[in-house]
Amino acid sequence: MNWKLFIANRIYRSNEGGKEVSKPAIRIAMTGIAVGLAIMIVSVAVVIGFKHEVRDKVVGLGSDMLVTNFDAQKSYETIPVEASDSLLNAFRHTDGIKHVQRYSTKPGMIMTGEDFLGMVLKGVDSDYDWTFLQKHLLEGEIPSFTDTASTNRVLISQTIANKLKLQLGDKLHTYYIEGDNVRARRLQVSGIYQTNFTAFDDMFLITDLYTVNRLNNWKKDQVSGIELEVVDYGRLDELKDVFQEKVDMTTDRYGHTYYTQTVEEANPQIFAWLDLLDMNVWVILALMTGVAGFTMISGLLIIILERTNMIGVLKALGADNLSIRKIFMSFSVLLIGKGMLWGNVVGLAFCFIQSKFEVFKLDPATYYVNHVPVEMNWGLYLLLNVCTLLISVLMLIGPSCLITRIHPAKSIRFE
Repeated sequence: MNWKLFIANRIYRSNEGGKEVSKPAIRIAMTGIAVGLAIMIVSVAVVIGFKHEVRDKVVGLGSDMLVTNFDAQKSYETIPVEASDSLLNAFRHTDGIKHVQRYSTKPGMIMTGEDFLGMVLKGVDSDYDWTFLQKHLLEGEIPSFTDTASTNRVLISQTIANKLKLQLGDKLHTYYIEGDNVRARRLQVSGIYQTNFTAFDDMFLITDLYTVNRLNNWKKDQVSGIELEVVDYGRLDELKDVFQEKVDMTTDRYGHTYYTQTVEEANPQIFAWLDLLDMNVWVILALMTGVAGFTMISGLLIIILERTNMIGVLKALGADNLSIRKIFMSFSVLLIGKGMLWGNVVGLAFCFIQSKFEVFKLDPATYYVNHVPVEMNWGLYLLLNVCTLLISVLMLIGPSCLITRIHPAKSIRFE
């Protein structure tokens, strides 16, 4: 074994602790490393989990990209676009597109004997991907919606059900304004869902595309928009550019103009808020790295001062400053490694417990989720460990220069 590493290891494993000053200093330094790394692991896991959870909800309620009418971007009272079979087939065969589905919307009002509520009726057909809503369905079933017949059945959220005191199987009366006329439809509640996404749960009812198109007085091939799901979300901007080049500002046979936007453009406030979380994580990482580094600096300085006599003896025996610095740097790496071990244990244990048992809850009306989401990313955890080790060691290079100022003759007499 290298003699410098041998001495560092003996110092690390020594039980005498010198003058009993270094023991608490070492514990504080290792605790600082452990706490800092644990907080960094938890912060990264929570932010990644939170971003993916919220993004998946926004995408699940809509899709990755929308093709709508250019003149109907800021209103639920949509102007239709044509969704011909040839256009849908062209979308389906575009490289990078996983799924294509149509939808139509109609704003209206629900009235019961005691209360009323504004809402948006969303119509879908048999091509609709029910994976997300099936996951959040609380009771009932999802009917077989089509664009050829009316089912008179509807899915409502638990939020709307609570506000209007509706239950599974109840019939509700909906009303829609058409100029000076009011149209009515009676729909039966076939299922109740809860996504905890307030903007959707407070407003949307889901029924068949046929009913909504009839309420809008649209042709069979007209819809409010076309939703596109991509294979790889990382290629979203690339695919958007492709669709903008080929589809945007072209007109259908009714004279309406197509317009393409991503889910991030359709929900700018939500995604701007998620981007802000990245900045918060960087601040936390910087602070925790600083805390860990400075606790190690304090510990190293105390160890050096306590081992001044040993340093003098080593210098008297012919050891140069660089060799002695390597001894204490190696000793510091051993301390950092032990602290990082405990930091990983604590951080990963917290993430595992939270992911399995959802101990910490959140208000879904504010955060869109009912618990703190965590997502394990082993690549990032490895990177955090490597960066913590490198930064901590680099921060100790400066304080280790104190060794060069220790004179052998004076240090041997030092007590």
